[in-house]
Amino acid sequence: MSAPRRTIWAFVVLLAVTGCAKQVLSPDLPSTASPPEEPPSRNATAARLATRYLGAPYVWAGSSPAGFDCSGLVMYAFGQVGVAIPHNAAQQFRLGVPVARDRLVPGDVVFFNQLRHNGIYLGDGRFVHSTKPGGVKIARLDDEWFRTRWVGARRL
Repeated sequence: MSAPRRTIWAFVVLLAVTGCAKQVLSPDLPSTASPPEEPPSRNATAARLATRYLGAPYVWAGSSPAGFDCSGLVMYAFGQVGVAIPHNAAQQFRLGVPVARDRLVPGDVVFFNQLRHNGIYLGDGRFVHSTKPGGVKIARLDDEWFRTRWVGARRL
């Protein structure tokens, strides 16, 4: 192959290769741009919704804003974001995946007292639950009663 033909061939190959290259960064975005924030997860949304009912009364077998028991609050909050779960803490514990206490994120369901009590983790060691007496309120995982009766957590 003659030198001019090799030069033309190399030029054609170069055009073909660079013509298919992808540009990784958009030209209108600086290279230091951070990715957009993730929208809140449905579980975190359920946790936030549950806090709307702070002060609602405790009602045995309750699962509405008129009154909640613990698993009724969890069931209601998750139902508001399209997740149907049973009205029973022990049955709720069978759902989702286990989460270590030090890996909790807002919206994880926390369980206590031989699966007789549960709530929804809010972050910063706090969770929302419904209890007798007191109704819907926020408590801390490190409060003695909850710390000594911890069973586990699940991510739905």
